[in-house]
Amino acid sequence: MKNLRRFLGLLALGALVSMSTLADDPATPAPGRSTSVPLSPDAPSSYTVQRGDTLWGIASKYLTQPWYWPEIWYLNPAIQNPHRIYPGDTLHLVYVAGANGEMRPEIHVERGNEVRLSPQVRELPISEAITAIPFEIVAAFMSKPSVVPKEESDKLPYVVAIGNSQIAAGMNDTLYARGLPAGAEVGTRFSVVHVGDKLIDPDNHKLLGYQGIYTGRARLERGAEGSGKNALAKLVLTESARETLAGDRLVTEPLDVPVDFVPHAPSQQVHGRVMSVIGGVNVIGQYQVVVINRGKHDGLEPGHVLGIWELGEKTKDRGPGGLTTSNQFKEVTAKTVTLPNELAGTFMVFKTYEHLSYGLVMNASSALHVGDIVKNP
Repeated sequence: MKNLRRFLGLLALGALVSMSTLADDPATPAPGRSTSVPLSPDAPSSYTVQRGDTLWGIASKYLTQPWYWPEIWYLNPAIQNPHRIYPGDTLHLVYVAGANGEMRPEIHVERGNEVRLSPQVRELPISEAITAIPFEIVAAFMSKPSVVPKEESDKLPYVVAIGNSQIAAGMNDTLYARGLPAGAEVGTRFSVVHVGDKLIDPDNHKLLGYQGIYTGRARLERGAEGSGKNALAKLVLTESARETLAGDRLVTEPLDVPVDFVPHAPSQQVHGRVMSVIGGVNVIGQYQVVVINRGKHDGLEPGHVLGIWELGEKTKDRGPGGLTTSNQFKEVTAKTVTLPNELAGTFMVFKTYEHLSYGLVMNASSALHVGDIVKNP
């Protein structure tokens, strides 16, 4: 909310700039003027938003560093929410004179014909709006938790037993659970998660959480009855991805998916590591969800953008001549050198916990791996 208020304040300030200060050619800065905003050399003068676009993708058309988007985004008064642009809206790149005479770029949003405005506030599903990152990827991930943070591991409800004295449960089987939230209503749905391997911070070796293995989805059939150890709630598995066992945890499914934010770089320095990649793969690519060892405690919030640096490889310094016949016997005595870390991708946070965060790899110029460094872009 703090960042959003600051962002809206910038928009209000931008609205005070007179449109009479526009350059003769709105897509070209005035001669002798410069701007610190990293504008793409082939940024279009206008662009009509298409279905399937993301804010990140649109920003990449205009900026070499998409997280600078809030600094140049000007909304006309008809658009109240900075997160809401829709297919059919047209974006115009113009240049306006700042207080010091420098010409600065702005993106002006013109409401299109596909969304009709009315005098009253109209609520539209977020899936119809252009979101910061691909909605369907985050929605699918958030509905199937893959990490159990340490602070939640001992607080989550858990399966005590399976109906009919079964060892494992599948779809339509009954579960009996303890620790459900007070007041949970019949019909409430939970994701069922098996707690797997520990997630250890590679920097300080502290336990941050556990790998979560999604086993299925359950619906509350009857709230907890009785007291003490006999107070058990009844649920039914409505979806099964693998066997559910006694001891598996229940996670309340989110009512909505938190993708309604603007990409921006952290104001403070962040330096962490990739701890895990969701999906059981070793090589990380675009639009894969990864877990890093930094979270709220480190000032991270949804929308923060970090660079991913691929760790430099180790190699032998064989001296002048390299691997030649004359140097082939120097392999044993040759010194090992570590190549520099290289920026290889961009990561956007979309869910934070106290000491770890989920994020999406927005782009990757080379293969990324667990252990790679994340820090301010």
